[in-house]
Order: sequence, then structure tokens, then C-alpha cells
Amino acid sequence: MAGSNHGHTPAAWTGVIIAFVGFCVASVFIVMAQPVGFWVGIGLTLAGAVVGGLMRRAGLGQPEHVHPVHQVAENA
Repeated sequence: MAGSNHGHTPAAWTGVIIAFVGFCVASVFIVMAQPVGFWVGIGLTLAGAVVGGLMRRAGLGQPEHVHPVHQVAENA
């Protein structure tokens, strides 16, 4: 994966950071036995995927034609 620059985009970093914060929030609140806080953390985790996807569609992700899978498909 290092040769394809996979995941080294603003969309990927932002999505992962938001999801990580959501996971941490959910983890803290599950230990504290607070279901509302847990679900807020789960919501943040899902929001990370949504934000990353929206940023990719806005042009901040890796273009599809750069990915090796697409290059192999074009050469076949």
C-alpha cells in the first residue's frame, strides 16, 4: 500500500480522526455506564465515515485512476 499513497489524503485523515475520537468517547462512556454518551460516541464514529466520504466526493481524496487496482483493470 505504501507505493500507492493509499490513505494519505485530507479526506482519509479527517475521517479517521473523527472516528477515533468517537470511539474514545464511546469507550469512556461505556465504562461509566452512561448509555447516552455511548451512543453519542457511536454517532461520532459514524460521522467520521460520512465526513470522509463527503470530503472525497469534494475532491479531497485520492482520485480513482491513481489506485493500482484501477490501473490493473485498465491494462487488462
